[in-house]
Amino acid sequence: MSVDVYLVFNGNCREAVEFYAKVFKCETPQIMTFSQAPQSPEYPLPEEAKDLVLHARLNIDGSNVMFSDNFPGQPYTVGDNVTLALISKNVDDLKSWYEQLKDGGTVVMELQETFWSKLYGQVTDKFGIQWQINYDNGEMAM
Repeated sequence: MSVDVYLVFNGNCREAVEFYAKVFKCETPQIMTFSQAPQSPEYPLPEEAKDLVLHARLNIDGSNVMFSDNFPGQPYTVGDNVTLALISKNVDDLKSWYEQLKDGGTVVMELQETFWSKLYGQVTDKFGIQWQINYDNGEMAM
C-alpha cells in the first residue's frame, strides 16, 4: 500500500511535470492527455480539454507524485488542488477505507471500475481532505 500525492494544475500541468522532472533529475515523464483516454459518445470531450494532461507520474527519490490538469469548467482553487491517493492491491482494504472516509464527508465519485483500475473512487472526508481510492493492478508505470 502506498499513499501518494496527486497535484492538479489549471492548464499548465505539462509545463509543471517537465519542470519537476528536470529539477529532480527524473526520467522523461509519460504524459497521457484527455484525448488519449477512451471516449464515451454520451460525453463528448470538449475541444479545450483534448491536449490537457489527464495523468502523469514522477518518481521523485522513491516517492510517487502524480499530476493532472483540472477538467475545463470544473472549479479550481489553489489549496484544493492537492489530493492523497491510497493505492493498494487489497480490495477489502480499499472498500473499508472508502466507507470510513465518506462517513460525514462527501462522495465525489462512487467506487467503480474505470479504464485504468478495477476499483476507483474519490471522497472528501469530514475534515475537507480529498482522497482517491485506487486498486493497484501492478501497472502503475504512468
